[in-house]
Amino acid sequence: MSTDWKTDLRQRGYRLTPQRQLVLEAVDTLEHATPDDILSEVRRTASGVNISTVYRTLELLEELQLVSHAHLGHGAPTYHLADRHHHIHLVCRDCTGVIEADVGVVEEFTEKLRGAFGFETDMKHFAIFGRCADCTAKTADGPGIDGPSGDPAPAAGA
Repeated sequence: MSTDWKTDLRQRGYRLTPQRQLVLEAVDTLEHATPDDILSEVRRTASGVNISTVYRTLELLEELQLVSHAHLGHGAPTYHLADRHHHIHLVCRDCTGVIEADVGVVEEFTEKLRGAFGFETDMKHFAIFGRCADCTAKTADGPGIDGPSGDPAPAAGA
């Protein structure tokens, strides 16, 4: 799929309404965005759009395989355009940053699941939680650096 959403929707029997276009543009701009984030972006142009319109539009766009969602933590899912390469999400628990990693990095894992359990994975909804390189470096700098909770790191031998 391209960013020619009008053609993509027409080929599926739908029109590109102003609301659909605004939601698609917001998803494209924000990349990994919750419905509330998308609403905020849409309201920069169209203040009359409400959250139910965003949810209905996202639901339709996902059915039409124009957007995809993933759960990157507690709360609302995040949405991105479905035409982007399939990827897993590496979510930093400290800074909440999201790294997109090609699904090839978990190919051995998915093969093991298929072989051992006959389980076919849907990796585009997959998120792995941990700590990014920057946050790991910050906490590995030694005593006196604040720990992940914001409390001073314990002194050696304590």
